[in-house]
Amino acid sequence: MGLASSFCLFHERYKKFFATRTRSVVEQSLHYLSGLVLAVRKNVERMTEVVPDTEYQALQHFTSHSPWAHRPVMDQVAQDSDRLLGGSPDTGLIIDETGIPKKGKMSVGTARQWCGRLGKVDNCQVGVFASLVRGAAATLIDGRLYLPKEWTDNRARCKRAGVPGDVVFKTKSQLALDIVRHARFLGIRYAWIGVDGGYGKEPQFLNTLDAEGELFVADVHKDQAIYLEAPAPYIPQRHTSKGRAPSRHKTDVPKITVADWAASQPEEAWQRITIRDSTKGRLEVDLLTQRVWVWLDTEQTVRQWHLVVRREVSARDTIKYSLSNAPAETPLERLAFMQGQRYFVERSFQDAKGSAGMDHYQVRGWRAWNHHMAMVMMAMLFMLETRLEQKKPYPLLSCPDIATLLAHFLPRRDVKPQEVLRQMEVRHRQRQASIDSAYARQGAG
Repeated sequence: MGLASSFCLFHERYKKFFATRTRSVVEQSLHYLSGLVLAVRKNVERMTEVVPDTEYQALQHFTSHSPWAHRPVMDQVAQDSDRLLGGSPDTGLIIDETGIPKKGKMSVGTARQWCGRLGKVDNCQVGVFASLVRGAAATLIDGRLYLPKEWTDNRARCKRAGVPGDVVFKTKSQLALDIVRHARFLGIRYAWIGVDGGYGKEPQFLNTLDAEGELFVADVHKDQAIYLEAPAPYIPQRHTSKGRAPSRHKTDVPKITVADWAASQPEEAWQRITIRDSTKGRLEVDLLTQRVWVWLDTEQTVRQWHLVVRREVSARDTIKYSLSNAPAETPLERLAFMQGQRYFVERSFQDAKGSAGMDHYQVRGWRAWNHHMAMVMMAMLFMLETRLEQKKPYPLLSCPDIATLLAHFLPRRDVKPQEVLRQMEVRHRQRQASIDSAYARQGAG
């Protein structure tokens, strides 16, 4: 069976999600999915230039206004991904965020905030995503748009962007918990959860995962405090009748940062471990591990977890610190493997942006953002299925390879000189409308 036929049959499995009570947008969903792999710039305007029988207004309606629900689509992607990757001890659910730079203030969730892509605070949207990972295979299965408080505190602004009235402010770690709980509800079969330091620095997030029975490996910052012996917290006795009675726990056991502990270890304490085979040879790292205690002075509960310290062999100043609530007897090799798998969520983002247009959208509303991300996840799942099906004859098959093949085999609009001129005129009309709108807003202000 050809790749183009497989692509269409894949879409057939999802048709039911695009037949709304008032209007079917099944055809537009296939056009949009095709546009995500055919167009160089994967926005509606460019899609209509390469996908046959498409109209700008129809695709714009599909993504921005059509009432089809994004959540059932994402859930089906998650369950289909689980069928391919779930149920193995090596399956991880990796949570991470990505920032998408934006101009202006109209796009939903846009604010001056940390943008990892730019490496600085800038105007952007931030989404929290989950990737299901097994070995080198990974795909996105969920995503939630982060709304800063300046958005959730302004209901009129939210209403203009189409944000549902029941959406309230949630931190990124709260969105991550929502993703974990939803994956559990769907029955996604993962063995552990991986997060970076932005989530590992949130003690309540890790404590909640631990309390809910989730095994995690969480990167933490170098100033993370640990105890080398049980803190034995207590509330001090009251020595005077004046003022409030002590309520905060304290300990007489000294604490130390993970960086200071690692720096105090002798060179012979480091163990060289091979994490995995890569395209550049065996990936080896130097590791330290220690059972440590973690405690917040706002509570009495003390937790004993693994500290895992990773040092790059070729860049000895590059050190990563992680905490894990894995069982005490977990081997160092296993801890190192789980810690290293977080790399593949970054690969998921690279593939989603490079091959499926994750960050190419030019829409402003809540519905459109979620619609676009659901379609991107569909495209990524198709590429994962193709890579796994063709692993034996083409072990190095990549998402860019599949996008290139689809661009050759899928139907494309026949672009004659007259069509090139027509497309240019359409773009000019749209640009002029945007210019006129900007001047009109200035005049109104």
